[in-house]
Amino acid sequence: MNVLLVGSGGREHALAWKLAQSPRLGKLWAAPGNAGIANHGECVALNVADHGEVIAFCRENEIDLVVIGPEQPLVEGLANALAQAGIKAFGPSAKAAQLEGSKGFTKDLCARAGIPTAAYARFDDAKAARAYLATQPVPVVIKADGLAAGKGVVIATTREEADAAVDMMFDGGFGAAGAEVVIEAFLEGEEASFFAITDGETVLPFGSAQDHKRVGEGDTGPNTGGMGAYSPARVLTPALEAQVMADIVLPTVKAMATEGTPYRGVLYAGLMLTADGPQLIEYNARFGDPECQVLMMRLESDLVELIDAACSGRLGEIEPKWRDEAALTVVMAAQGYPGTPTKGTVIEGLDAAAGTGAMVFHAGTARDAEGRIIANGGRVLNVTALGATVGEAQAAAYRAVDSIRWPGGFCRRDIGWREVAREGG
Repeated sequence: MNVLLVGSGGREHALAWKLAQSPRLGKLWAAPGNAGIANHGECVALNVADHGEVIAFCRENEIDLVVIGPEQPLVEGLANALAQAGIKAFGPSAKAAQLEGSKGFTKDLCARAGIPTAAYARFDDAKAARAYLATQPVPVVIKADGLAAGKGVVIATTREEADAAVDMMFDGGFGAAGAEVVIEAFLEGEEASFFAITDGETVLPFGSAQDHKRVGEGDTGPNTGGMGAYSPARVLTPALEAQVMADIVLPTVKAMATEGTPYRGVLYAGLMLTADGPQLIEYNARFGDPECQVLMMRLESDLVELIDAACSGRLGEIEPKWRDEAALTVVMAAQGYPGTPTKGTVIEGLDAAAGTGAMVFHAGTARDAEGRIIANGGRVLNVTALGATVGEAQAAAYRAVDSIRWPGGFCRRDIGWREVAREGG
């Protein structure tokens, strides 16, 4: 099969790396790709917001399957346009992608379907939102309704912080994403991520992970798109995973189908494991980043076959197979992230890092005129390793990190700390 992969981040490099291992793969293209993805396929400068341009490229190059990595093209209806053109696409329709594109949509669906989640209210007016906040205990969670690159959430510990967050969002702090806000009760517990893959009817569990959102060690500082992750998240025991499937994921897929917006693709549930059981924090309509990197390291099955089965309604014939090892990824980011990152700094030592046995997935990289790898984004590299335990995977990942020479970058040194502590490390 000829495959077009849409995206340019570490998630897409991990997908490209795994897709390239399939005997079913003919040729792989990536739009736009990055310096690491170029090792597995041909990068092309397509305007993926121009659906006609993407369709024309697919026809000219006999593309059999399009794998859509990021959320924005999904919310903008790229999967719909491809389906209408008779081109197989992996990812939900625009209406189904509202599970990520609108937090209010998801909260309302949960209310209708009885899916456990935090109490909430929706607002399109700052004055009304502040009046509601005055009646709520703190901490309280304020979320921009739309897409905000994983950063549109504020956990306010005082009323002043809560009011300021509301004002910031309605004043355009997250652009159009903050035209509406969702205010939620704060949930106590430990977060974990659970993934499922579905063809609209059959739903298969597809692994667990735990992300590290804060920029600083000890989970301090502002939220980011994610500074590292590990898989599996054993805090999600088999019994809890079964509960998540029964109480959250399956009712969601059923409700979406019943309401005429069948969901096909990856469904990524961000969970809070509370004293009352797992509760849904939010959904993402695609693989997580950096969670995808650790899932792909652990996946033994043919990814092309899995995705083709999901697109063709054949998931009932498939059972994903996983390595026994844990995987852990460390995000190396450019100085200034999550604010304004410094671009153009040179990165060296990537071959030495790979020589340790780790995989270095490129996220925000490019090649300069001299052929050197340079930073071209905020989150730049995902240094990923396997181990018999999370502690062993952590040690292997940081050995590889320490082989990379990049004065313009930084990383957290405590990725996986909760699980390593549980392991007695």
